[in-house]
Amino acid sequence: LEGLDITGQAQTGTGKTAAFGVPLIDMIDAGSREVQALVLAPTRELAIQIAEEFARFGQFKKGLSIVPVYGGQPIDRQFRALRAGAQIVIGTPGRIMDHLERKTLSLANIRFAVLDEADQMLDMGFRDDIAKILSVTPKTRQTLLFSATMPQAILDLSKRYQKQPKFIKVTHGEMTVPQIEQCYIEVKEREKLDVLCKLIDIYNPELAMVFCNTKRAVDDVTSRLQARGYFADALHGDMKQAQRDRVMGKFRKGSIDILIATDVAARGLDISEIDTVFNYDVPQDVEYYIHRIGRTARAGRAGTSISFVAPKEIYKLREIQRFANVKIARIPIPTSSDVEESQAKLLMDRVKEVNLTGLGERFIPYVEQALEDGITCIEIATALMKIHLGGRDTEERTFDNEGGAIEPGMARIRINIGKDRQIRAKDIVGAIAGETGLPGRSIGAIEIFDNFSYVDVPSDRIREIIEIMKDRTIRGFEVEMTKVDSKN
Repeated sequence: LEGLDITGQAQTGTGKTAAFGVPLIDMIDAGSREVQALVLAPTRELAIQIAEEFARFGQFKKGLSIVPVYGGQPIDRQFRALRAGAQIVIGTPGRIMDHLERKTLSLANIRFAVLDEADQMLDMGFRDDIAKILSVTPKTRQTLLFSATMPQAILDLSKRYQKQPKFIKVTHGEMTVPQIEQCYIEVKEREKLDVLCKLIDIYNPELAMVFCNTKRAVDDVTSRLQARGYFADALHGDMKQAQRDRVMGKFRKGSIDILIATDVAARGLDISEIDTVFNYDVPQDVEYYIHRIGRTARAGRAGTSISFVAPKEIYKLREIQRFANVKIARIPIPTSSDVEESQAKLLMDRVKEVNLTGLGERFIPYVEQALEDGITCIEIATALMKIHLGGRDTEERTFDNEGGAIEPGMARIRINIGKDRQIRAKDIVGAIAGETGLPGRSIGAIEIFDNFSYVDVPSDRIREIIEIMKDRTIRGFEVEMTKVDSKN
């Protein structure tokens, strides 16, 4: 409000949009149709989110016009909106450059320029675009720069485009979010997917996010979760904008409940219903941890964050705890019994709910007939629970001859092809499920090595699977499957 340039550092979700949006809207001259404020954002999703927030902030200011411009939207629609007059333009650097080159946007009378998530814009290669855009704005403008991290490149940006800026930083202590239950599991790389599936089954989140460090890992985890029957999809920078929009639409509507993403793709997303965040990989940058867990516990809700940490990564966890001033509790790797107990509890909660809302009289004769046949009510209920929960009896855990754990009720098959044939987990699941009729979710852990692979299948189906698959192929390659001997 005093007209000073500002450089602000704070995590996503702390209210930066309101911090610059409310005073900016207050100072806009709604009687003029010239563009007075420009907000640059790294991604289409963030530009849309800022525009929606501005619309809420300015709903009682008569004559205010806010136009978002970004790639993936028909440019003709943006031409019409800009011609009609807009005091505030919010957009991505690429699309703003497009309008400047077409002369459909003038920044000659800009009073305010905002660079939101500036570090991400630099990471995405927008440095030259930012320079060109700011070069056609008045030097008298007020420049506000917001960044989650403050590397030298951001300080250089501030020095070049700002005049004696005020630096405002949310301290590490303020970065912690008390509503988030933060914990970690020490787990080997090869066990991560099984542990993730168990945690999803135990926590049963409404909406969950899984963070990976690389696009390749995102694709791999997504395909393996989908192969096991989970409603999951991916979000990363290599995807086209239409694909990203489609995925986010499904996630917001709840048609998928698990979103696997990289840090770049998830920056700026604001979905208040996310209740669990899984750090499948420990983030490379310590500050990214804060942004990841900030995806949950939005709008005062509670949330859970679980990080997978390999033994050699414990030092990274200690850095995170020191940096964020938090204590991250260690929890044990969940067992099959934990999953069964959790699912049984969920089933019993559902039973109680059905009892309250009405049992449905048409089923009573079937139960009465069973009682007449000498089966007790407890036996009927227990049998139905066993059928519903999969019917695996608890057994001693066994181990294959390579030392890897095999789940109770499962057996391991060795396949004579692996990475040398570009085989993926979903290829193995698809082939076995397609040829044998075994549901994809019944297939257990899959490990792919250079020239062979392991896959866990229900032990009572292993002979049938090997017999059916002996004349079949995976991705066009003939395969030989053999049972891996186990030992207690």
